[in-house]
Amino acid sequence: MADLFAGFEPPAPTNIPPADAPLADRLRPRMLAEVVGQDHLTGPDGAIGRMVAAGRLSSMILWGPPGTGKTTIARLLADAVGLRFTSISAVFSGVADLKKAFAEAKDHGRAGKRTLLFVDEIHRFNRAQQDGFLPFVEDGTVTLVGATTENPSFELNAALLSRAQVLILHRLDRAALDQLLTRAEEVEGRPLPLDPAARDALIASADGDGRFLLNQAETLFAIDLPAPLDPAGLSALLQRRVAVYDKDREGHYGLISALHKSIRGSDPQAALYYMARMLVAGEEPLYVLRRLTRAAVEDIGLADPQALVQCIAAKDTYDFLGSPEGELAIVQACLYLATAPKSNAVYTAQKAAWRAAKEGGSLSPPKHILGAPTKLMRDMGYGAGYEYDHDSEEAFSGADYWPEGMAPQRFYEPSGRGHEKRVAERMAWWEEMRHAKRD
Repeated sequence: MADLFAGFEPPAPTNIPPADAPLADRLRPRMLAEVVGQDHLTGPDGAIGRMVAAGRLSSMILWGPPGTGKTTIARLLADAVGLRFTSISAVFSGVADLKKAFAEAKDHGRAGKRTLLFVDEIHRFNRAQQDGFLPFVEDGTVTLVGATTENPSFELNAALLSRAQVLILHRLDRAALDQLLTRAEEVEGRPLPLDPAARDALIASADGDGRFLLNQAETLFAIDLPAPLDPAGLSALLQRRVAVYDKDREGHYGLISALHKSIRGSDPQAALYYMARMLVAGEEPLYVLRRLTRAAVEDIGLADPQALVQCIAAKDTYDFLGSPEGELAIVQACLYLATAPKSNAVYTAQKAAWRAAKEGGSLSPPKHILGAPTKLMRDMGYGAGYEYDHDSEEAFSGADYWPEGMAPQRFYEPSGRGHEKRVAERMAWWEEMRHAKRD
């Protein structure tokens, strides 16, 4: 990383935090090379590394979980290429704050100093406010660096996204979090009062959030402990970080997608894990049941008709028992679906039939299968020649039921797995009988 900043000497930091500042502030990186866990962006071959090497930044959206360094990277970017840094938060700012920030940026621009405008939680600005950034980004008044924990595809205007690169920050892995703890111990001049297993447990409890980990470490440094803690002692002393999960945002859709695809892929262990993630984080059990029911008809269908029955029974059981007892029925339904034979033949048949119905217009069924409640309709031939299947051998007449002018179609093709194997055999026998009767 040493060559990365050649020719771009950042000014000496003037905002060094005092000795009694929070540990997270004292450990805040002073240069991009010190940012942990984001080498894919800040390294020499990363998007940020290349921009800094060239001495020119484009506007960008930093998208990643909490505690992964979005704010820190924005500050260091400004220092690395000599831009003035100013920041606002979409949580606390409005149109007046934006106008003031743009006006100040224009004034500094006339004096030869360009501005990096950092907007934290940028997704919280409404669509009209987001549009307000466009002219100032386009004319170079500001280089915009927005930070968001939400999927920009859903939360930001297409016009704004077209003018900014979206850079994805990774959840901090174990190695990155361990590196943060090592730095904390160096700053404090002593090791954390934890045995190796408890140290691992502390890292796991952070769930990828570096800020949360350092706050937990600071609490441990502040407590006078007679001996290092083991995992049980650590658990009793500190709270575990609550899993990130917004029921109306991307995390919600990501987990339900993972649950559905794990069921489709016949992995009961993964399916149960993702379902547990959702329910433990507070998802509505009935929402999970609705998605399980959809999987039953989309990915299993007639390969195992009991899959749908299991889902409806789980819903009735949950309604009857409530939580948490009723959640066991949801678990049973989930495992039943994941271990059932799979077929999307019903789903495929629906799409094909819907398409044919839209394309075929208003073709009338053949007259022999139309009801004839009046003499006029009987005179017109309605119902003439109809064969009552139960009067035929094997209760099968082999009649043609398709509209005149429309050839017979094949929408449903049984998979040959599970119950559908028997369905396929029955359909093949009926087809053979039809041909025999026609011949």
